[in-house]
Amino acid sequence: MKETAGRRRRGGGRAGNAARRGGAGVIDQMPWRLPVNCDRPTEPLGADGVQAIHDGAMRILEEIGIEFYNDEARALLKQAGCTVSGDTVRAGRDFIMEMIAKAPSSWTLTPRNPARQITMGDGHILFGNVSSPPNYWDMALGRKVPGTREMCANLFRLSQYFNCIHFVGGYPVEPQDIHASIRHLDVMYDKLTLTDKVAHTYSLGAERVEDSMEMVRISGGWSHDDFEATPRMYTNINSTSPLKHDEPMMDGWMRMARRNQGLVVTPFTLAGAMAPVTMAGAVAQSLAEALIAVALAQYIRPGAACAIGTFTSNVDMKSGAPAFGTPEYMRATQMTGQMARFYGLPLRASGVCAANVPDGQAMWETSNSLWSAVQSGANMVYHAAGWLEGGLIASPEKFVMDCEVLQMIQRYLEPEICATGPEEIALEAIRDVGKDGHFFGIQHTQDRYTTAFYQPFVSDWRNYEAWDAAGSVWTPERAHHLYQQIIDSFEAPPMEDAIREELAAFVARRKEEGGAPTDF
Repeated sequence: MKETAGRRRRGGGRAGNAARRGGAGVIDQMPWRLPVNCDRPTEPLGADGVQAIHDGAMRILEEIGIEFYNDEARALLKQAGCTVSGDTVRAGRDFIMEMIAKAPSSWTLTPRNPARQITMGDGHILFGNVSSPPNYWDMALGRKVPGTREMCANLFRLSQYFNCIHFVGGYPVEPQDIHASIRHLDVMYDKLTLTDKVAHTYSLGAERVEDSMEMVRISGGWSHDDFEATPRMYTNINSTSPLKHDEPMMDGWMRMARRNQGLVVTPFTLAGAMAPVTMAGAVAQSLAEALIAVALAQYIRPGAACAIGTFTSNVDMKSGAPAFGTPEYMRATQMTGQMARFYGLPLRASGVCAANVPDGQAMWETSNSLWSAVQSGANMVYHAAGWLEGGLIASPEKFVMDCEVLQMIQRYLEPEICATGPEEIALEAIRDVGKDGHFFGIQHTQDRYTTAFYQPFVSDWRNYEAWDAAGSVWTPERAHHLYQQIIDSFEAPPMEDAIREELAAFVARRKEEGGAPTDF
């Protein structure tokens, strides 16, 4: 890579995250901010359509029901007045809507660094890293390989470095060199020491959830009461579509609800496979699966911080493979956003693709996904950087390229672009230039040229000849070099020695005790 700007190094542990644009970082990135979506949402449904999907979701809950494999969840829903037959729970719409009305329309998550507090709702749109792929790909390897702890840690470093990443989801790649019984301990330790942003825990059994909550509590130096006073972390569960909630995820959901932590439920409804082939049917099913989980959380703890997610897309009807960033995916996301506003709940969407490497397909599918999140009024965007192969691969090059798109979206949402004051109308500048001059050198331009337009860090705007003379470096290769420079110059955010030692001691003790069971 021949671009001299790419060789600049970070000046300190927090330099890359300073609340300003510029500085001595590897890239000249935009400052940390919580973007607010100022656009009117795209609403493909009319009032009758909203009512039809709502009625469909309610009838699924009333007439067909949802299977709950968690005994405690079934018992609580029966206590609440739902009808339970075997594993199947049927819930009336009056109960569902009464419970949904208790959920807040917005809530905050406050991690160990209070400057990283984020708001779910109130028009905010927040972006998170790729989560949960079992495999990894980068340009140095040139092939797909199982994830390792070091790969996972490097993706945490990217998540901390980029200001456009607001929260740190699950394992950015599964570190398969760590036994599954203790994997959550090592990864949460890395997450909490390499980042200071809001953290996620998987709801995969009591031990994993309880361990993660305790580690987050330790990281903030909070008492148990302080930890539970406001959401500090969150979980995201997936229903097992069609129409099922499994035992371990629902266990974690209830534990997190009792301790006042953030709750996101995202049914994995692939139209044509795990949901009807029609988008309205798939969205109605997704809502039914999500709303009953929210109702359970509200029954356990009225006012619990809940959001619903959409992962409704379609499959390739020739092969059965999941497809993402499709026209149907975009419409389903917009429709679910409209329904989330109907229920008064924050919305989670995703930045996803089916491409296998960081190529053109990867970027147009991901861009479609991300822009549908903007159009839908989504508040949380999962997998916004680094996702490939339908969630089976994490890639650092794709992560860097996605962050370019995320910065562009954040810039697009800045209200000053559309400001219409006298200085923006620029009548005097137009008068001064007249019909024969140009605007390059006038004072109006000179006062604004450094901040007037978005400046990319990985895109190359040179013409072909200049690009060719500089070595003909394609975008993924530029992203690869930036990734390496970020990792080489990374410094972790500060953490008190006593807290780091307490975290390490907790991990060591829990490993000695055996960690978590792996029999489900």
